[in-house]
Formats: sequence, structure tokens, C-alpha cells
Amino acid sequence: MRFESMTLPAAMQADLEAAYAMPARAYHNFSHVQAVLQHCRAVADGPGWEHPREVQLAALYHDAIYDAGRSDNEARSAVMAREAIQRWLPDAGIDVARVVQLIELTARHGALGAADIDAEAALFLDCDMAILGAPAAVFDAYDQGIAEEYAGHVPGFLFRLNRRRFLKQLLLKPRIFLSAFFHARLDAAARANLRRRIG
Repeated sequence: MRFESMTLPAAMQADLEAAYAMPARAYHNFSHVQAVLQHCRAVADGPGWEHPREVQLAALYHDAIYDAGRSDNEARSAVMAREAIQRWLPDAGIDVARVVQLIELTARHGALGAADIDAEAALFLDCDMAILGAPAAVFDAYDQGIAEEYAGHVPGFLFRLNRRRFLKQLLLKPRIFLSAFFHARLDAAARANLRRRIG
């Protein structure tokens, strides 16, 4: 897989893909990672990245560990990223702290404003949240995938309550996306999806 011409060592790539192949991954699987990377490439062709390699690694590892209902998935994924970079890319000049920071920020989706983070972090978080502005059928598949991941971990009524609350909070925000780039491209579609989903 390539992004900004960076190719991972084969063993690192295999280990990463194995993490995303763990059971109960209806949405947070490697297809999601590839979709995020596609948005990262769109940014690269638009406003660009200051730290493209760090963004790529953060995108690759941001959901490497995912157990529905746990609050430490992002922190554990960041630890996995740090250890993988130290193991397989020790001399590549990667800013490991930046990779960790970007991954950990994904735990705060919906709670951050543009003023809380730098412009590159805003673009990165928006790449992860761009699914909200996807075509209706793609959005619906994402929403169903999240429900499937939580099934058996959280009672259905509680999941539906919390999910609706999260989506409603997003819809009420003056800006769903933190960056001007994604706001212009996806805000209207995201609001249409959220309104349809909330009913």
C-alpha cells in the first residue's frame, strides 16, 4: 500500500493487516483504513500535508486495536504504532510522537473544535470522519457495521440511545468537519445523512 510513496516493510504490513483481520470487525477493518487513506491522498492533492509519512502511519494504525465498547482503543492502537515504528522503521526519521498524537486525537471525535488542534490534525481527523458525508448507501452500510460491532457488547437499546445522541450532537454542531477542505466538500451530504438516520 502506498501513500506519499512510502511503502512499509513486508513484515510490518503483514502484522498490521493481521490486526485488522481480528473478528467482529464489521466496519473498523482494513477496508476502512483504505478509505481513510484515499481521503488522505485527496488532501495530498489539495492543501497537502506537512508530515505525510506520520499521517500515513497514523491512518494505518488508528484502529489497529478495536474492541467495541472499550474507551482505550485509540490509546492501545497508539502504543502498537509506536512499537511497530520502533521495531521496523527505527532509522526512518519518523516523528513517532506525532503519529501517537494523531491516533490519540481520534478518541475525541465530535468533542474537538478547529481551534483545539492544528490544521494538519484537523484534516487527518476529517479523513477519518469523511464517511459521514458518503453517499447514502455507503453511510447506511457504515452505520449498520457499527451496530454489528457493538452487538453482544452493549444492550441494543443502550447502543441505539447513545448512537442517536452522538449523531444528534454532530448534527447540532455549527461545523461537522474541522477543516475548510472537508467542510466545503462534505458538510451538506453529512447533514443529510445524519438527519435521515436520526429521523
